Amino acid sequence: MFLRRGCRRLALSPVPRPGQRRAGSEVGAAAPRYDVLVVGGGHAGTEAAAAAARGGARTLLLTHRIGTIGEMSCNPSFGGIGKGHLMREVDALDGLCGRVCDRSGVHYKVLNRCKGPAVWGLRAQIDRGLYKENMQKEILNTPLLTVREASVEDLILTEPESGHPGKCQVAGVILGDGSTVHAGSVVLTTGTFLRGMIHIGLEMHPAGRLGDQPAIGLAQTLEKLGFAVGRLKTGTPPRLAKDTIDFSGLEEHGADNPPVPFSFLSEAVWIKPEDQLPCYLTRTTLKAQQIIYDNLHLNNHVRETTRGPRYCPSLESKVLRFPNRQHQVWLEPEGLESNVIYPQGMSMTLPPELQEQVIKSVPGLEKAKMIQPGYGVQYDFLDPRQLTASLESRLVQRLFLAGQINGTTGYEEAAAQGVIAGINACLRVHGKPPFIVSRTEGYIGVLINDLTTLGTSEPYRMFTSRVEFRMSLRPDNADARLTHRGFEEAGCVSQQRYEQAVKMRAALDDGIATLKSLQFSISKWSQLLPEVPISSSRRSPVSAFDILQYQDVSMEVLAKAIPEYLDKLAQWRQLAERLKIEAAYEWCVVNQQQEIEEVRRDEALQLPEDIDYFAIDASLSAEVREKLDSSRPQTIGAVSRIPGITPAAIVNLLRFVKTNHQKTEKLKALPQSGNYLPGKMYSEKATSQRQMSAEFSEEETQSTFIKTPF
Repeated sequence: MFLRRGCRRLALSPVPRPGQRRAGSEVGAAAPRYDVLVVGGGHAGTEAAAAAARGGARTLLLTHRIGTIGEMSCNPSFGGIGKGHLMREVDALDGLCGRVCDRSGVHYKVLNRCKGPAVWGLRAQIDRGLYKENMQKEILNTPLLTVREASVEDLILTEPESGHPGKCQVAGVILGDGSTVHAGSVVLTTGTFLRGMIHIGLEMHPAGRLGDQPAIGLAQTLEKLGFAVGRLKTGTPPRLAKDTIDFSGLEEHGADNPPVPFSFLSEAVWIKPEDQLPCYLTRTTLKAQQIIYDNLHLNNHVRETTRGPRYCPSLESKVLRFPNRQHQVWLEPEGLESNVIYPQGMSMTLPPELQEQVIKSVPGLEKAKMIQPGYGVQYDFLDPRQLTASLESRLVQRLFLAGQINGTTGYEEAAAQGVIAGINACLRVHGKPPFIVSRTEGYIGVLINDLTTLGTSEPYRMFTSRVEFRMSLRPDNADARLTHRGFEEAGCVSQQRYEQAVKMRAALDDGIATLKSLQFSISKWSQLLPEVPISSSRRSPVSAFDILQYQDVSMEVLAKAIPEYLDKLAQWRQLAERLKIEAAYEWCVVNQQQEIEEVRRDEALQLPEDIDYFAIDASLSAEVREKLDSSRPQTIGAVSRIPGITPAAIVNLLRFVKTNHQKTEKLKALPQSGNYLPGKMYSEKATSQRQMSAEFSEEETQSTFIKTPF
């Protein structure tokens, strides 16, 4: 179908099938053109398309079936530890999933309550039908966004732009019917559909999801373009009929009252607290283990060497890794009116009849009816180290990737990548700088930096433990960290959300100032709050903000003691909660600020995109050069996080980059002959490190040393 001429690939018109109009023929209309084209209608694709449209880009979303937009292919839940942070940050950038969850949940729960608010995990069981319905309403009513049913078979590629990395440039896509669609940027969010293969027992058939065909042609194109392709696997448990389960002897777990919304725009969730559905906990038995052991020869998915999710493994994997144990099985409702139960923790790929035997060996499920068997999916993913921090490909200009195609797992990780890819695809078309979230600014920044710097060999999942500055990057302050930037730099945040964030920030500042201005002696505070054990060793006077740091003190308690000053602050529930958290973490945030500034200084030291690590005259080992060339870090800060890069190598690389930059600036100041491009690092034209260093004093060279975090 294609001829190669260097990096240029020219589409030849396919032979038309009976009844099909020949694409690009003299009788056909001109191919449609959009600013941004998004391939895939999953959680990454919907966020990407909506973000691009909010930014002012004329956007097209291509999906196999419009009816599957918002489909929750696996578990009927959103959020969790680490994942809830991503939800809040996506919402702060005016993303969709948080608001849709607030209108679709049936069981809301904040996890990790036994620890501090910085690591609380907002989570909700979601009504599958409601979520899909509400997401489709959002997508189909978004201005500047068009949705079309079509499969994508190939990319339209042209010559590359100068000044950007990449051997060619994407200009659109070729659809399954042979027609073409042109676009300024293309976002691929294909999920598990790249050469997807479903496994049930020894049977396998091509599919990205049960009932949906995989993307074969697109996978072949990406591989031919030179993308490093890997293979991952995931799975989903069988579905059970609710009315056949005996819940009487199982542990019941209720929802929170009141429920905590995901979105900063939501005053409350749609459901009444008393109408929420419970979840139930049961456990596997040794009989289930024996059934699995006896039938491993009938399970291709487990025997394969493809890497699966470490933190959400199949039941077979858990039995093999942790034998002779009981494994938790959470029975989760799939909707208010649904008769389907999702048994989280029972992902299986045994033949259906054996899955039924395993199910019936679990307490409470002795008479359970299996509605749909569990199955595994194996699929292609692309090494995310081939992307920049904006999620644009280094190989193909204007091509952005988001979601499971980058090696992640989970709806939340997909949504987070989707919103960033959509924003940057829009900015790229408009010729504006990319929108980058740093590790110091959000969990989204940690997610993308980990992927693009370190890559992954197994499905990547977000945890709070991956984040260095989690005391500062809390769920409660995601709007303060990202909404202003999203409004000013990305243009993806609505005026309403921006004004609300500004209002909250001003109220927080005023509230903190008021609390700090109310200062009394310890004896006075003991009279006002006799139930609070205030330390007598504290220096007097003590402010109300200091008192708010005590675990048993809330704004409501303070307002009862000093109503004339604090009553209004306590009445605004969201503000009162955030003031309490700000007080609790004040000293942690102050202590972390210096570390954050050090990391930001390192991140500000950009590495040239076209640097040739094998040719530069710097004291670097062959191993280090290989690691740098493979990861292509964009900053010195990113270099410091690559495993195997020594502190000496970082200093030597930093010295080279700084001296080269100084040399370039000197050359720019001279009249240009037109034969030399000072911005490029051509090895044959580069002055040696010793010659460049000689032009600078010993003191200047020593000043290039920095403190790098390890």
